[in-house]
Amino acid sequence: MEILDVRVDYFREVERLKEEMNAVVLAHYYQEPEIQDVADFIGDSLGLAREAQSTDADVIVFCGVHFMAETAKILNPGKTVVLPDLEAGCSLSDSCPPDEFERFIKERPGHAVISYVNTSAAMKALSDVICTSSNAEKVVGSIPEDTPIIFGPDKHLGRYLVEKTGRDMILWPGTCMVHILFSEKKIRQMKVRFPDAEVLAHPECEERVLRLADHVGSTTSLLERAVASDARRFIVATEAGIIHQMRKAAPEKEFMRAPGRGPEGSCEACAECPHMRRNTMEKLYSCMENLEPEITLDEDLRLAALRPIERMLAL
Repeated sequence: MEILDVRVDYFREVERLKEEMNAVVLAHYYQEPEIQDVADFIGDSLGLAREAQSTDADVIVFCGVHFMAETAKILNPGKTVVLPDLEAGCSLSDSCPPDEFERFIKERPGHAVISYVNTSAAMKALSDVICTSSNAEKVVGSIPEDTPIIFGPDKHLGRYLVEKTGRDMILWPGTCMVHILFSEKKIRQMKVRFPDAEVLAHPECEERVLRLADHVGSTTSLLERAVASDARRFIVATEAGIIHQMRKAAPEKEFMRAPGRGPEGSCEACAECPHMRRNTMEKLYSCMENLEPEITLDEDLRLAALRPIERMLAL
């Protein structure tokens, strides 16, 4: 466990550095609560991409995982983009090596390629358009009906989109290490114990979990549902970091983590992404103090990855 230096007021120091450097701190909903509380903007992948595109800050401090900081750099080549921990990766992105995906595409000529934002810059550069879980249906709908589609890398989001849109897509078989661990059996058991609870699930979850959900959607959509619903209790099947915002937005309601498939008593960590949790307040302060680790990209790769992102944002 990392021990914070009690001599440093990290919240005060981060606020000081923001002002001195004209920096903005962007944080994903899956970050630790204290990082969320010090961030200037908290959001899902789509919201963070929009914020990165529109910011007038000189320095973007991205509290998320590597592909998110890469996206910010793709959109802001003239700005300094730093990530608290350069090793904060993504199991879903890792499940789709760009060279293998390129062969996959070449074996299927004539297909439009939609890639989920949870991918590397090299993967984005191979794509026609990027999507997030917030806008995926709209992105799929933007492809002409007579054009076949390749979708990657998350097969569960892809299958969900096939069901929602009626489009037959070829799916890359990638998964998220967090969202595939939720237990259908244990969620059913929780529903018996708490029959008034709504189940909120991210579409990266397995189909059998989504069948139990009262609401399926992006992280932002799940938060909005939690606030708007008349229900007073929720079982949340996505990364547990979002529960911090749910409790802040609806303190009178109860939010419970959906259980994982491990042995009884072992599932608390199932809903936490180990990559997201690599970022800490100490690392956030250090990366702002030293302006490193910095995200850099080859300009040809950046431009190739920019085109499908801009197409997404234009939608």
